[in-house]
Amino acid sequence: MFDRITSDPAILGGKPIIRGTRISVELILEWIASGATRGDILRKHAHLSAEDVGQALAYAAAAVRNEVLVTTEVGD
Repeated sequence: MFDRITSDPAILGGKPIIRGTRISVELILEWIASGATRGDILRKHAHLSAEDVGQALAYAAAAVRNEVLVTTEVGD
């Protein structure tokens, strides 16, 4: 499903990256969060494809989809 995303402990500590690059899914999310568009990312990093960016976003969505958030209150 995510053939453009890979993880290798020897590259960026095993963070998920775009295959063949050192650009992490995390970095793409940071760019988007800071206001960059897909077009901005592709213009600045010509070696990436629209599919790379799209798959990074889909990978991030899948990673948090099944995440469970537990909250608790600590009393006095």
